[in-house]
Amino acid sequence: MTLLEFVILFGFALVILGVVLAAIRLVRGPSLADRIVALDLMTVQLVSFGGLTALLSGSAGFLDVAVVLALVGFLATVCLARYLERRILLKAEELT
Repeated sequence: MTLLEFVILFGFALVILGVVLAAIRLVRGPSLADRIVALDLMTVQLVSFGGLTALLSGSAGFLDVAVVLALVGFLATVCLARYLERRILLKAEELT
């Protein structure tokens, strides 16, 4: 096993640990904003997982998957942030 393979496998372990911790925050998050950030963090970690897979296999096809996942994750985060903003504005209007 070369040093590069060892570092890639260590990176996989750290990414999986990060996904598990973000999933815990997604479930236990006290607010909707915490859950949105946890979901965005999981998306970023899955993109890095795709990059590590591309490095390990030597196939650039995994990078295409990672780019598409990054775009979908970005759009989902923007949509959820707009939903959260509208929800806050509606609550403020109800109070006045």
